[in-house]
Amino acid sequence: MSQRPPRPALTADLLLVGGGLASGLLAWRLRQLRPELRVQVLEAGATLGGNHTWSFHDADLTREQHRWIAPLVGWRWPGHEVRFPGLNRRLSGGYASITSERFHQVLSGALGEHALRLGVEACEVTPTQVVLRDGTTLQAGAVLDARGTPPAAHMRLGFQKFLGQVLALSQPHGLSLPLLMDATVAQRGGYRFVYCLPLDPRTVLVEDTCYADGEALDAAALRSEIADYAAARGWRVLRLLREEQGVLPIALDGDPQALWRAAAGVPRAGLAAALFHPTTGYSLPEAVRLADHVAALPDLAAPALFGAIRAHALRRWHDQRFLRLLNRMLFQAARPAERWRVLQRFYGLPEPLIARFYAGRSTRGDKLRLLVGKPPVPLRAALHAALGREPARRPVVGELPAGEGR
Repeated sequence: MSQRPPRPALTADLLLVGGGLASGLLAWRLRQLRPELRVQVLEAGATLGGNHTWSFHDADLTREQHRWIAPLVGWRWPGHEVRFPGLNRRLSGGYASITSERFHQVLSGALGEHALRLGVEACEVTPTQVVLRDGTTLQAGAVLDARGTPPAAHMRLGFQKFLGQVLALSQPHGLSLPLLMDATVAQRGGYRFVYCLPLDPRTVLVEDTCYADGEALDAAALRSEIADYAAARGWRVLRLLREEQGVLPIALDGDPQALWRAAAGVPRAGLAAALFHPTTGYSLPEAVRLADHVAALPDLAAPALFGAIRAHALRRWHDQRFLRLLNRMLFQAARPAERWRVLQRFYGLPEPLIARFYAGRSTRGDKLRLLVGKPPVPLRAALHAALGREPARRPVVGELPAGEGR
């Protein structure tokens, strides 16, 4: 009687395809809580995390979550500011940022060389197997795809596109707190604002950002806008230290069941699982939640892992339905040059409501407060957007770019 050929040896208990934020945090959390597991990260680039800055509000995470990600945090501030044509406000909610450089440094040291493979590109992914570009086949108890591009056919999106520069200045910039939105700038192409992080007294990250219907990003124009902004503030730039750019998804609507059917049994994480704040595009809080969720699962075999992450992602999609309604009102009811009025009204509301909104934990009372009163958009258009009806000018639906900031 002929013998069956031996099964190929498992490369790992869990293979994580892509070395971005969600994948890196998951690998690190599993190393902290379940060090007996063989977890390996496969990243096509030379470092983990690409070239990004990720930020979050204090209220976005629990005390324990703040504790375990603390080594990654490069900057913390006790509050933040916003500026609009009719409103300047300082808010007390703390804010923190992580750079991809620190992300790579901390995680590569913690995971070790055996758990991290850089410069390897996956060209075929199944629930238990990865085929690399060089033909190497890797087997695992489960494979998780975290490469960041959900099927565009199953989501209707607006976009938040930005280009940021870290600038070294000749004199102090005068910012004591992050300026999350300076919407006093000219409104072009959608809701435009400048985002500033004071990294030290003479170093500042300046991002020119726009909530727009299309994902095309004109880097040269944004560099010019940043130069003009710095000059208008009286900042003399000595040198450019770093530049990053990205296009974040703003979810208007979609079919999450179809998105998961398209996954063909392969667990997903990050943007590929639609795990991001629908309105802000911030991805770190959702990545932290997923890492905690997966680390607590009793069974990480492919079928069980797929089912657990799918259920988690669908719950989050359901919980965020009010945020998508607000997004539709912003993108479909407000004229592009008038979208700033929606955000100005929002930032005039009570501070606890604002914090809960960013954390994705708006109460029923918060939702009523956000909707009552005279809307800063045409009423008829607002009703059509709330009901999910298509506007005459339909937002662009396109493939989600690989940018992964905020």
